Amino acid sequence: MTRRVLAVDGGNTKTLAVVADEGARVLGTGRGGCGDIYGAGSPDAALGAIAGAVSVALAEAGLEPAALDAAAFSLAGADWPEDFELLDRELRERLGLRPPPVVVNDALGALRAGSPGWTGLAVVAGTYNAIGARHEGRTFHVGFWPDGAGGRHLGDEALRAVYRADLGLGGRTVLSERAFALYGVPDATALLHAFTRRGGLGEAEGDRMAPVVIDAADAGDPVATEIVTGKGRILGRQARISAERVGLPLAGARVVLTGGVFGHPSALLADTVMAELPGAVALRHGPPPVAGALLLALDRLGVDGDAAVAAGALSTSHGRSPEWAPSPSSA
Repeated sequence: MTRRVLAVDGGNTKTLAVVADEGARVLGTGRGGCGDIYGAGSPDAALGAIAGAVSVALAEAGLEPAALDAAAFSLAGADWPEDFELLDRELRERLGLRPPPVVVNDALGALRAGSPGWTGLAVVAGTYNAIGARHEGRTFHVGFWPDGAGGRHLGDEALRAVYRADLGLGGRTVLSERAFALYGVPDATALLHAFTRRGGLGEAEGDRMAPVVIDAADAGDPVATEIVTGKGRILGRQARISAERVGLPLAGARVVLTGGVFGHPSALLADTVMAELPGAVALRHGPPPVAGALLLALDRLGVDGDAAVAAGALSTSHGRSPEWAPSPSSA
């Protein structure tokens, strides 16, 4: 009898759910909102987004939760022991799962997607940054690094650079005119007002500047270049610390670079990260992170899954572009 699994990748921008058989053939997919118990309005809201995506995937597959033989969740916000306790308990109850779910931090799920032996480093730069390492069964990840280097941080730094330039506190930058055009404002004061007035633009609106600052850095703007390379150095150092915590030698180590920010065609951020990891080998534009969750679910069945097969199945499911296909201009 063919066994079936559920795979979920939950982040701040979106949550993706996939139902597949043990041969990694996709039977159903679903999409929801923020699945991060810290990033959503509440843990309940995040769990609701996960449950909604799963419900759609199961309906498309024509299955009930009891028909699943394994389930794996790669989630932003799975950080502390109490988080795993909450997620394990609530996912079982809300989804009616028969087998105990596998729950990992999204950095470790991304690593499973890009490293055949689930060994190495994952550097995730999406809305926020997540870094994880695994070596000889030991794992390490931190969900709350003191320095942020995701798309939100890139966008925030870019906006600050515009304000500094206008006030004479920083160098002139093409980011100013690009920001004015992006948000439809005439100058820096109007831009600052748009973000800081009561009822103004929310924090997430600043994320739209992330691809803009990367574009400007590629064009040689010194202010933008320093922002992007500064975040790259942060990510690289965080990865190096993670490797040290699990005793992973950098020489030959696989480094999975993933998340929406790394979907941008620029190589600057990735190159800066890797400069902090001498001897390591970068994997960029690899399988989507949800493939890691799928492989972890197959691992639970004792099936030797292949990332390339999983990625291929995900990218061609139902003869259409998958909802998780990266956009080069999205953080």
